Amino acid sequence: MSATFAAHPRAIDQASTDALFREAHTGYAFTDDAVTDDQLAEIYDLVKYAPTSMNSQPLRITFIRSDEAKARLLPLLFEPNRPKSASAPVVAILAADTDFHEQLPRVLPQNPQAKDRFEDNDRRIGAAMSNANIQAGYFILAARAVGLDVGPMGGFDLAGVDAEFFAGTALKSFMVVNLGHVTPEGNFPRNPRLEHHEVVTTL
Repeated sequence: MSATFAAHPRAIDQASTDALFREAHTGYAFTDDAVTDDQLAEIYDLVKYAPTSMNSQPLRITFIRSDEAKARLLPLLFEPNRPKSASAPVVAILAADTDFHEQLPRVLPQNPQAKDRFEDNDRRIGAAMSNANIQAGYFILAARAVGLDVGPMGGFDLAGVDAEFFAGTALKSFMVVNLGHVTPEGNFPRNPRLEHHEVVTTL
């Protein structure tokens, strides 16, 4: 860690940034070690502080742990992804609540008319998905922060998952995240990342 970075009073230590970012890899195969209820509760206790537009908080999380629930989910995953989720002690389905605006009077009390801004269906769905994706990034970091390995995936039948798990609701799935502890061979070598000068522009 550079001296400048370390000097900031609110900066976390290098061991923490390594665990959350530099040394964390996507998990593809998991051990049988348990994921506890306390860990799952701790994940959401961190995720709930993610910034969202108008404090909308549209993310909804469904944890799949039982054999019965996994049997419903696995056929809806793209075939190469099924062994990954089958090995994970817990699989999280992340969905966006497209009726999030119903909660705005409670979560944004300083703006009683906020709900009225989302009468348009397309605007509401767009806001739900973009803000839930912000929360999904926090979900991945939160799971790492409580000591878990994480395997986020987008390869599944979204409509099928919605019909199987969220029928009759306003929830739209967008990501599946495997949670657990990776096996020794459960990570691939890290692929190259783009460099600062290729990505960042300062004006």
